[in-house]
Amino acid sequence: MERTVFSAGTPSGDLVGWVTGQGRRVVALHGGPGLGYEYLDVAVDELASRYQVATFQQRGLAPSTEEGEFSVAEAVADIAAVLDTLGWETAYLMGHSWGGHLAFHAAVAIPGRLAGVLSVDPLGAVGDGGSERFGAELIARMPESDRERAQMLNEKDGAGDPTAEEALAAMSLCWPSYFADPASAPAMPSVKLCQPASTALWADLTARLPELEASLPTIRVPFGVVVGELSPMPASAGIETAGRIPGAWAHVVPGAGHFVWHEAPGCLLSAMDRLVGESEASAQRSPIPPRAGG
Repeated sequence: MERTVFSAGTPSGDLVGWVTGQGRRVVALHGGPGLGYEYLDVAVDELASRYQVATFQQRGLAPSTEEGEFSVAEAVADIAAVLDTLGWETAYLMGHSWGGHLAFHAAVAIPGRLAGVLSVDPLGAVGDGGSERFGAELIARMPESDRERAQMLNEKDGAGDPTAEEALAAMSLCWPSYFADPASAPAMPSVKLCQPASTALWADLTARLPELEASLPTIRVPFGVVVGELSPMPASAGIETAGRIPGAWAHVVPGAGHFVWHEAPGCLLSAMDRLVGESEASAQRSPIPPRAGG
């Protein structure tokens, strides 16, 4: 599918992204933090069959700027910068994993720019967001021969001092565990990782969890959460978070792991159709005209 490249300027460098497809406007956020965007391509293509989708490499990795303070506030500002560059007053936001967690922050901080939000198998925003159970489940799904090394690498990651090579080695060991059936998981694609972005953003999002949880009832943009039934991320992480957001809904994808579009092709498109349909129906009932561009 054809893509048009764009570059969004920020005070600390440019963010490079791509637009593809036609229809209602969607900005897609990849996971991580500090990860390359490429793994999300299949999900973007699924949405682009019916929507105009913009995605961008988050800061820390080329072709975007490798500089930044790597904070949640900066990451939200980057979303706004992308919207400004594209000339999109509003758009729907779809985020996966860390991107799905970032979408909660965006719904609190820049609601006027969002027509609706779809958070896909995210780190939640209630309690620890499910992170402890997520990490334990990734290890539990591994062959016993890999667990000791994976645990050691994860402890170094938790201490904030792994090398990029060690972080990628840990991801390689964990990769099959992200899928509903680890034994039949596809090979891990070539993955890029910015360790400074990963470490700093993880620390900041963890520190902000209590504030974010308290803010969930203030969210007013249309909101949907999709979780994989067999993901290592506990389904309760997304479901409990949706339960704190007025009017939000949660959908469990049967038989799906963390990358829900892998085991259940079409589920993201169906979820976005539901979000857009409900959002537009609500706007038609409202006495205030909807903003253009959503």
